[in-house]
Amino acid sequence: MFKMKINWIRKVFKIAGWTLLILIIILGYLLYRFTSPSSDPDIVEKFKGANHQPHISYENFKGHKVRVIQMQQEIDKSLPIIFFVHGSPGSAMDFKRYLKNEELNKAANLITYDRVGYGQFETGEVLNSLAEEVELLHELLGGLNTRKVILAGYSYGGTVTMASAKNYKKKIALAAAVRGDLEPMFWAVKLYQWRLTRPLVPKVFRGATIEKLRHVQELEAYADQWTKSRSQVLSIHGKDDFIVPFENSIYLDSLFNERKFSLLALENGDHSLIWTDFDLIKEELLKSAME
Repeated sequence: MFKMKINWIRKVFKIAGWTLLILIIILGYLLYRFTSPSSDPDIVEKFKGANHQPHISYENFKGHKVRVIQMQQEIDKSLPIIFFVHGSPGSAMDFKRYLKNEELNKAANLITYDRVGYGQFETGEVLNSLAEEVELLHELLGGLNTRKVILAGYSYGGTVTMASAKNYKKKIALAAAVRGDLEPMFWAVKLYQWRLTRPLVPKVFRGATIEKLRHVQELEAYADQWTKSRSQVLSIHGKDDFIVPFENSIYLDSLFNERKFSLLALENGDHSLIWTDFDLIKEELLKSAME
């Protein structure tokens, strides 16, 4: 009987070990796919066969090279501009499906960029503050008429969008984080905080962790900034988002009057909305472009 128990325990550990190994392999593959940066040729290849091709340029910001992707070689001044800002971690290619979409390309000029520390230059060295993120955004928008710009920001990109006090045609916040006290701190954050495990954290996630840790105090300092812009705001947020809780959008709703702010709540929606709810978000972008 004792020997049977020992064999049973060994079998359980063997199955658990193989299961864990398979999970680690799958996780490693997903991390590689998610964090692997796209070079310029990679981006061109991803748009192969599409009716509209990306035009890639670079801007300098405080010693950093910033990659900008524009779907029209020259801005059509008769059309609005949809300017996308990605989250953390992330890259301009998070919006690839939007950039390739024929309806959006006909309705607006489409532009996005890799925030410092992400995309092609995954250094893990992000900008020092939300104020610098907004400063970079404003520099990239420098030659554009912001009253024709629909600023669409996802996750921390939504935070940057909401922090900008310029007047836009519209702001679209996609699961934007605006309250530091609502920020969930996941166990993975500890891997960065512990010096022994910090080298194991991929560079792109180091940058995202630094930004997340700053949210707690930094977002509180912006409490009176979110409504400074006179832009119309649409917040799209999943009710089941556990990365940036839906309460962030409820809070924004409480700050604005109903003429200036609208909230589109996604039942059962989570933080992957820019991929899973593409059709809905695309339609809202088109509506905003035609307003």
